[in-house]
Amino acid sequence: MDDRCPAAHPDDPTPCVGPVAVTVLDRFNAGADGCEHHGARLLASLEGSCVYALPEAPAGAAIRVFKAADGIRPFCWVDGPRTQLSQLSRAEIRARHGH
Repeated sequence: MDDRCPAAHPDDPTPCVGPVAVTVLDRFNAGADGCEHHGARLLASLEGSCVYALPEAPAGAAIRVFKAADGIRPFCWVDGPRTQLSQLSRAEIRARHGH
């Protein structure tokens, strides 16, 4: 899968969806460019991360990635029970805490 975007985790088997459109930065400002699909999966997997649209990105790319990441569990390609708080999506955490 060498033709996937830099934001695609090596263990994530999914293909890219669309062109490279966003940069996801971790809390230390290290980043990776990615398609919206892998950008959302990366954003969901990094605590304290943020997303920015690249200059040539389709309108709304960063917002779509941000919204998608909210419902994605961190490292969602890992199988097994996901019961610890750190393994749940941000939306699931909010739902459990009534926010």
